[in-house]
This record gives sequence, structure tokens and C-alpha cells, in this order.
Amino acid sequence: MAKTFDTGHGDMLHDAQMDFYGKRLATCSSDRTVKVHDVSVDKGVADRTVAELRGHAGPVWEVAWAHPKFGNVLASCSYDGKVIVWRESSGEWRQEYDHTVHEGSVNSISWAPHEAGLMLACGSSDGRISILSSVNSAWTSWAFTAHAIGVNAVSWAPALHPSALLSEGTPDAPSKLRLVSGGSDKLVKLWTVDPASQEISSPTVLKAHDGWVRDVAWASNVGLPYESIASCDQNGMVVVWSCGPNKDGSDTSDWSSYQLPDMRSVVWRVSWSVTGNMLAVSSSDSRVTLWKQSLEHDGRWKMVSEVGEGGAQLQE
Repeated sequence: MAKTFDTGHGDMLHDAQMDFYGKRLATCSSDRTVKVHDVSVDKGVADRTVAELRGHAGPVWEVAWAHPKFGNVLASCSYDGKVIVWRESSGEWRQEYDHTVHEGSVNSISWAPHEAGLMLACGSSDGRISILSSVNSAWTSWAFTAHAIGVNAVSWAPALHPSALLSEGTPDAPSKLRLVSGGSDKLVKLWTVDPASQEISSPTVLKAHDGWVRDVAWASNVGLPYESIASCDQNGMVVVWSCGPNKDGSDTSDWSSYQLPDMRSVVWRVSWSVTGNMLAVSSSDSRVTLWKQSLEHDGRWKMVSEVGEGGAQLQE
């Protein structure tokens, strides 16, 4: 059942993210504010705004919750070139850190898997990705050039490779992490990041888009023998990239692509379900569509639901 409420923002809404427990919703807007709303259903209280966070000097593009093991931590990024890390303590929100290394709009942020610690990737129109991390409340950062024209989206891979889930015992968290980015150069790039040495590998470049890549999302992996990445662009194209083991069971670095039907409007966001087998696509025509891969051998993706201004509609 779909439910709506007024966020109280004075301008266009750009992002909305639920916290880990699904009880609070963070939103951000062109009105330069971030708001936190109580959307829990077990309190018997109407949806309401519990905090309004001010600190940006321009439209706020994205918000992201950190894993709750680090406390109530929220990050936001803005056209003003700044990333703000907010922390709640005793019911009060405060600015814990202002990240100001970028020379252009910061368009996307993504927290790394919690196994890597409190670490945030930030993608900017200045063409760089910065890695912001905190150890014992001390924040440090470093950056690298990723897309010549500008970075529009970043997303971390799950901490463990799919093959690690099949190994005996408890696998160790990897010393190197993987990150996917999308840019205005129409490219999707995969990076291997070593936080300890602050080094990155030469990227794997995925080409399929004919417009600015607006968003990328690396799917979580719950026992699946393959990996999936979704990307979308300015011209309405959505691509699902997959990488799985070879027929002999060995690993492969080859990514195959599957293009969803043309959305016929700008696609702004793609987002995976917790289990990594269902994809949500948000487009500029006020639609959110849900897609799932067919169990048949053709491997096609089919739309299973659509949410528009009139509410949700299930597909055959």
C-alpha cells in the first residue's frame, strides 16, 4: 500500500533515503535543507518531521545513512561543492564534519560496506571522486580523477565477492574495495580501491550508454553466484551489467549487458532491493517501475510493478 505525506520542503525534492531500520526517512531539496522524518508505523503517530538540518548554500542532491554500528550518522552533498556529515546525539543533530575539497557540485555520495569502517565516496562535477573516512573521530580524505567531464554517481560493491560466500568458515573482510562510477562522458567505470595505501587500479570501463550516466548502483549479494550493476542515463536507457563465474567455475572479469526497454524520458535513479534481485527505476515522467529477471533461460528482465501519480499497478 502506497502512502504519501508532505515533507515540508519549499522547493523540488531530490532524494529520499530510509535508515537501516526503516523507521526514519531523510529527504533533501533545492531549498538547501535536509529533513529527517519519523515514518515508523509502530508508534501510532502521523508522519512528521523531527529535524531540519541547515548548512548547505545550494541545492542538496543526495543524502545517505551510514550503518547503525557507527551511530546515527547521515551525509549530504550539494551544488555548493560541500559534503556534510551529520550526527545525532541525545536527540539533537549537529554537523560533525564539512568536506570541502571539491571545486564543483558534489552530485553523489555512497557509504562503503560497514566492514571497511566509516568511509564515504563522493563524486563531483570537477571530475574527481574523493574518499572520506573517519578513524577515532578523526576525518581524513584523498581524491582521484575519475571522469573528465564530471562524476554523476558512485556506488560501492558488497564487501565480499560472491565466491567468498561459498567458502568454508567466515571469510575475512577484504583489504581492497570495489567502486563503480558513472559520468557525463557516457561511461561506467569500475575501480579497485586500497584505502590503506590510498591507491586505485586502472578502471574497467563499461560502454553502452549514449547519454550522460545519471546513476549507478551495485547490487547487494545474498548467496547469488554472480554480481550485478545497474546504470541509467539522460536518454532513458537502463542497463543491467552482470558478471558471473565461467562454466568451469573459475572467476571471470567479463561483464555482459542487458538493456531494459527504453524509458522514453530521463532516468534519474536506479536502486536494488536488499536481496539484489529486484531493480527500481525512477524517471522524469513521475514513474517508478520495478523490474525482475525472468526465471526462464532467456534471462530477460520484466516489469512487475509501476508506481505513478495514480498509485501502484501490478503487471501481468
